[in-house]
Amino acid sequence: MAARGCVLSHFTLKLLCLLLQINFSLPYSLKNCTIPHEESSSAEVSLDCANRKLVTIPDDILKDAVSVKLGHNFIQRVRQRDFCGMSKMKILDLEYNQVVQVDDGSFTDLVSLKALYMSKNQLTNLTSNVFQGLSSLTVLDLSQNQIQFIHESAFRVLTSLETVNFQENMLQRIVDIQPILQLPQIHTIDLIHNLFYFFETKDLHLNFSSGLKELSVYSPNLIKFGITTPVFPHLHKLELSMSLENTSRWDLPDKPLLKNVTHLCFERLPLSNEEIQKALQTFDSVYHLRLNFIYIRIRDGLLAIACKIPTLRKLDLSIIDFSNYTLELAQCSQLTYLDLSICLISELPQGSMDSMRQMRFFNVSYNKLKKIPHDIRSLSSLEILIMNDNIISNLGCEDFVNTTHLTELHLNGNRIAKLQRCVLESLTNLKLLNLSDNLLVTFKASTKVGLQKLEILDLSQNFIKHLNNYDFRGLRSLKHLNVTSYFLENLKYYTFLGLKSLKSFSGSFPLYLVNLRTLPQLEKIQLNFNYNGPFRTPCSKTYEDSIRIKSLKSVSMAHQGLLYYLTKRVLHNLKHLEYFKAENIYLSAPYSDTFQFNQKLRSLIFTKTDLSELQPELFLPIPNLESLDLSESQLKSLDFLVHANLSALRYLKLTGNELNVINKTVFQSLPSLTFLDLDKNPFTCECSNADFIQWAKSNTQTQVVNAHQYVCSFPVSRRGSLLLDFNVQPCLDDGGFLCFVSSSCLVVLTLLSSFVYHFLRWHLTYTFHLLLAFLYESRKGRKRDLHQFDAFVSYNVHDEGWVYREMLPVLEGQQGWRLCLHHRDFQPGKPIIENITDAIYGSRKTICVISRSYLQSEWCSREIQMASFRLFDEKKDVLILLFLEEIPARHLSPYYRMRKLVKKRTYLSWPQAAQHPGVFWQNVQRALQTGGAVAENTDLLAGPAGR
Repeated sequence: MAARGCVLSHFTLKLLCLLLQINFSLPYSLKNCTIPHEESSSAEVSLDCANRKLVTIPDDILKDAVSVKLGHNFIQRVRQRDFCGMSKMKILDLEYNQVVQVDDGSFTDLVSLKALYMSKNQLTNLTSNVFQGLSSLTVLDLSQNQIQFIHESAFRVLTSLETVNFQENMLQRIVDIQPILQLPQIHTIDLIHNLFYFFETKDLHLNFSSGLKELSVYSPNLIKFGITTPVFPHLHKLELSMSLENTSRWDLPDKPLLKNVTHLCFERLPLSNEEIQKALQTFDSVYHLRLNFIYIRIRDGLLAIACKIPTLRKLDLSIIDFSNYTLELAQCSQLTYLDLSICLISELPQGSMDSMRQMRFFNVSYNKLKKIPHDIRSLSSLEILIMNDNIISNLGCEDFVNTTHLTELHLNGNRIAKLQRCVLESLTNLKLLNLSDNLLVTFKASTKVGLQKLEILDLSQNFIKHLNNYDFRGLRSLKHLNVTSYFLENLKYYTFLGLKSLKSFSGSFPLYLVNLRTLPQLEKIQLNFNYNGPFRTPCSKTYEDSIRIKSLKSVSMAHQGLLYYLTKRVLHNLKHLEYFKAENIYLSAPYSDTFQFNQKLRSLIFTKTDLSELQPELFLPIPNLESLDLSESQLKSLDFLVHANLSALRYLKLTGNELNVINKTVFQSLPSLTFLDLDKNPFTCECSNADFIQWAKSNTQTQVVNAHQYVCSFPVSRRGSLLLDFNVQPCLDDGGFLCFVSSSCLVVLTLLSSFVYHFLRWHLTYTFHLLLAFLYESRKGRKRDLHQFDAFVSYNVHDEGWVYREMLPVLEGQQGWRLCLHHRDFQPGKPIIENITDAIYGSRKTICVISRSYLQSEWCSREIQMASFRLFDEKKDVLILLFLEEIPARHLSPYYRMRKLVKKRTYLSWPQAAQHPGVFWQNVQRALQTGGAVAENTDLLAGPAGR
C-alpha cells in the first residue's frame, strides 16, 4: 500500500506540474520578479527575484526561464511544486535565505540545471532524494549552512557534478564526503571551516581512485590530517588548516602519493620548523605556495625552508604580520610572483630582494611603506608592480630606472605630491599607470617621457588645479584617461593635443571646454563637475565649432549645484552620438532643435531635470531611439509620448516622477516597448487608471517592472493600498459590455436547457414533485394535526418478507400501531410520487428499513429524501432509521444523505438485537411514542431512539 501511495503521489505531482506548465498567456506584470532590461530581448529568459522579502518561492516564475535569482529573501522551504515544468533552467540562485528544508523531488524537473547556489541558508541535512533530477548539475554551492548529515545516496544522481562547496558547515567525518568522491566528474571540493577532528584517507572505503583535483580542508578542530592511501592520484591543489593545539599531527605520505600537487596553501599549521620543512619536502612539485598565518607571527627561517622547493615560482604571504620580522628572501631567487599585501611592512631592507631577478609580479599594497624599496631597481624582469595604499610621498628618478619591462604600475592611495619627469622616463613598456587619490597638483607628460606605450592613465581625485597646453602630448598610445578632480579650475584649449588614440575620457569640467578636434578617436566621454565652481563663462564659438568628431558615440554629464544650461550647439556637432546622459540639466524650449543633428541616438537619459513642460517635438528628430530614461524629472503626464513617434523604443524608465494617471493611448504609440519602470510615482486608484491597470495585468509584450508593488497615493481613502488591487470591473461596465453579457447568457441558457432536458429531465420531475410536497404541506398539512397512519414504512421489495414476517406481527398485532405499506395502502391509479407524498405527510412517523438493496433503490432514495425534507421543514422528530444489515460508514460514502443522517442521528440495528428481539421492538415502540415537537437544544437529526 505504501508503494502504491508513493506512485500515486508522484503521478499527482507530475500532473500538477503539467497543468502549471501551461501558459494560457504570458503577461509581464510579474508579481515578484523582473526580467533584466539587457536580457529582455534575448531568446533565453532570465528572472531577477532577489531582494523582494519573499517568504516562499513565487508561483509566477516563467516556465521557460533559463536563470532565476531568488537570493536575499526570507524563503524557508523549497517545495515539490515550486519548480514544476522548468526544464530549461540552467542557473538557480537561492543564496542568503532561511531555507531549512528542501522536499524530496523539488528539483525533479530541472533536468538542464548546471549551477545551484544555496549558500548562506539553514540546511542541516541532505536527504536521499534531495537532488533528484539534477543529472546535468556541474556546480553546487552549499556553503555557510549548518549541514551535519549527508545521506549516502544524496549525491548518487549528480553524475555531472564537478565542483561542490561545503564551506562553513558542520561536517565532522571524512566518510561524509565519500559519496561525492565516487562521482565520475568531480574535481573540486571545498571543506573550509567545518568541524573535522580527523581527516585521514585511510578511513575511506573506496575500491577505486577519485578524480579529485582540488581539495580545501580548513577546520579549527583538526588535530590529525593524513593522505596515506592512493585515493587522490590527480590532486594538484591542496589547501589545509589545522588546530593550533600542540596535539595536532600530520601523517606525512610518501612523495608519490602527492607528486602532482602544484598549488599548496597552509594556514595556521601548529608544526615546528622541522615538521614544516619535512612537510614541504613531501611536495617537491609545488609551483604556487600560499602561507597564511592570520593572528599568529611567522617563525624564523620559514621562508628559507619554503624557497628550497626547486619548482616553486609563486609565493603568497599576504595577511601576515611582518612588522617585527626581517624578510629573508635571498634564497627565493627563482620566484616570478610574490604577494606581500596587508603585512604591516614599513620597510624592505636593501638586499632583501636583490637576488629575485626573475620576478614578474610583486604586490606590496596596503602596507606602511614610505618610499619605493631600493631593491625594485634590481627587478629587471618585473612586469606588474602593485604598491597602492601605502604612505609613499616621494618618487625618485632612480626608483624605476631598471624596470623597463614594467607594464602595470599601481601607486594610487599614497601621498605623492610631485611627479618629476625623470621618474617615468625608463618605463617605455608601461601600459597602465594609476596615480589616483594622491596629492598631485600638476602632471606633465612631454614627448621626452618614456610612456609611449601607455594605454590607461588614472589621475582622478588629486589636487590638480590647472591643465595646460600639451600636458599629455607624449602619450600617443593612450586610450583611457581619467582626470576627474573637483579642484580643477583651468583647462587650456590644447591640453589634450597629441592624444590621437584616446577612446574614453573622464573629467570634471563642461563639455564645451574639451577640444574634441584634437581627439579624433574619442568614443566615450564622462563629465562630472560642480557648476558653482570656476566654469561659469558662457560657451565661446571657438570651442563650439571645434566639436566636430565622427567617432564620439557616448556622452555622459552629471552636474552638481546649480542647474547647468545645455548648449544645443554642442549637441549639433555630435552627429554620430548614440548614447547621451545628462543629470541636473536645464533644457530650454523650443525642443525641436535640441537633437536636430543626432539622428543616430539610441539611448537618452535625463535625470534630476525639470521636464514638467516637455513637448513631443524633443523626440521627433530621433525616431530610432531605443532606450529612454526620464527618472526624477518632475513629469506630471505622459501625453507627450503619444505624438513623439518613438516606434523603436524598447526601454522606458520613469521612476520618481509625479505621474498620477496613465492613458492607454500612450502604450498604443509605443509598439516596440518591452520594459517599463514606473516605480515611485503617486498613482491615483480610480477609474481614470482602469485602462493602465488592466493593460499592466494582461499585456504579453511589455514588462511593467514591479507593477504589483505600485502604491496608491490618491484618493486619501485608498492611500497605501496596491494599485493593481484596485477593482476596475465596475469602471469597464458600459452598454456594449452589458449587451455582450446578455447575449452570452442567452446562448449559455439555450445550451444548458438542451443539456438538462436530455440528461436530467427525470431528476427535474422528481424535484417538481418535491416542490408539490412542500406546497401540499403548506396548504393542507399545517391546517390539521390528525394523521391517517402512525407510521409510513419505507422498504425495498427484497426486504418485504422481513417486514411481513417480523415487523407487522409485532407493531400492528401486539403493539396496535397502524402502519402504511406501499404494497397494501397506496391508492391504485394515482402517480407513485403523489402516493409517497400523501403517505409521508399522512403519517406521524416514517420508518426507513435500510439494507444494501434499499440504498440501491431509486424510489427508496426519494422516500428518505422526502422524509428528511419533512424533518427539517416541521422541526419534528418524524424519522426512524432501522438497519437490517451491518453497513460500515465508509460504504455509505456514495449515499451522501444517508451517511449524513447516520453520522448525526441515533439509529436501530436488527443484527445487534438478534438475540434480544423484545428489547429491539420496545425501542421501536418508544420511538413511535415520542412527541412530535423537538426540544430547543436537540439536534434535528438526533432523535431519542436507542441504538
